[in-house]
Amino acid sequence: MKLVILDRDGVINQDSDNYVKSAAEWIPLPGSIEAMARLSRAGYQVAIATNQSGLGRGLFPATALTEMHNKMKTLVTKAGGRIDALVWCPHTPDDQCDCRKPAPGLIYQIEQHLGLSAKNAWIVGDSLRDLEAGIAAGCKPVLVKTGKGLRMLEKNSESLNAPVFDDLAQFVDQLLQTEISE
Repeated sequence: MKLVILDRDGVINQDSDNYVKSAAEWIPLPGSIEAMARLSRAGYQVAIATNQSGLGRGLFPATALTEMHNKMKTLVTKAGGRIDALVWCPHTPDDQCDCRKPAPGLIYQIEQHLGLSAKNAWIVGDSLRDLEAGIAAGCKPVLVKTGKGLRMLEKNSESLNAPVFDDLAQFVDQLLQTEISE
């Protein structure tokens, strides 16, 4: 089974240093919803692993997170795709949990939920912690320049060992084109 794991904020939707706290603030990045739908139609399982410390910080209630995720799922479904797994870490960095990226706990939750290994799956993120979580679980990391990606690339370009794409749509274009030509 083919699997792509995505970070949420900065990869699928606009990110905010002040946190995305409501469905109204959850705004998809251009092309991201259609890219997710194209992955589904091409036979990929689409999973999302997202740190949501705004919950642990008391910046928004769990109902707001549910509304954001329902909005995302509805948009992907309307575009002809699906989200096969969606997991999040509500903890703050001080909680020292095993699910907050860069720890790989969210990826292990995806494996359990889907009943498959994430080893060699693609993980797409806009931060070093996204990529580190994926590498720890045996995934192939991809950086997108959206969200915090460009800043991260500027700081870590020497040590980054991952392909870089402008956005999720460009990654999906390349993945599906390469797969077709193989």
